[in-house]
Amino acid sequence: MVSGKGNSGPAGSRHAQLGEFLRVQRARLQPHEVGLRPHGDPARRRTPGLRREEVAELSGVGLTWYTWLEQGRDVEASRQVIDALARTLRLDPDQHRHLRFLAGLSEPEVGYSDSDRARLQCLVDAVSPNIASIYDRGFDFLVWNRPYAVTRRDPLALPEGRRNLLWMMFTDEVTRSMMPGWEPAARAVLSQLREALGRRPGDARLLDLAAAVSRTSPEFARWWSDHRVRRFRPAVIVIDHPVAGILDLEVFQLRPVENPDLLLVTQVPANAVVAGRIAALLAAGENAVDSAG
Repeated sequence: MVSGKGNSGPAGSRHAQLGEFLRVQRARLQPHEVGLRPHGDPARRRTPGLRREEVAELSGVGLTWYTWLEQGRDVEASRQVIDALARTLRLDPDQHRHLRFLAGLSEPEVGYSDSDRARLQCLVDAVSPNIASIYDRGFDFLVWNRPYAVTRRDPLALPEGRRNLLWMMFTDEVTRSMMPGWEPAARAVLSQLREALGRRPGDARLLDLAAAVSRTSPEFARWWSDHRVRRFRPAVIVIDHPVAGILDLEVFQLRPVENPDLLLVTQVPANAVVAGRIAALLAAGENAVDSAG
């Protein structure tokens, strides 16, 4: 679970900050707060807060390993160890993310409440009449605005369980039929999945997604084995819309500071002609993909 050389890291290093953070969080907890009955008079305990052995036992990790972590030694802790420590130390979500960061791990995945989604919906609606959508760390659609549904594809028209950027790009025939440059766009999306797995190599959700799409899409399976990685670059995609005609869209990708796991994708008309076509489509109230059959 923990491995390393056992040497103390320099002051201010990630390991040193991890050790200090653990010590502070341990000191602020009392035994009764974690379900322990203190031995003897609590007022006479020489250790403020919990003892190291108590944290180690409650977390299911070895005392020596935990001691090394607190000492800021050059050791690496697994996700399981760090998450167990977060539970034992009663860390809130922000503290848990910080602990993961100090341990050199990706942030824990979080769920999204109705209020979270409502806030994100306000964001994509504010981007209108430009096209906007937000994906979670597994590339699932979280929210999108009306321009997205009208000009690209309404995610609600996709099968439940496949309202996902990868599934849509590689298995949805409507999406593919509207993209004359489908192959480079699909390869770019696949490469983003590959890069995400490079940052989170043990992410079961991403691994399952890659395996499932690979079984369904021959192109995905063939390109996935190439192991090509390419970060997002500014691009213009072309949509051959069944009602509005050719739409040249400049693509932007942004991540909110409050949750860098989220991906906001906006698609802006490349020129005034395209902007006019989209405006006319929205004014007509057309859901072109569905109404055009």
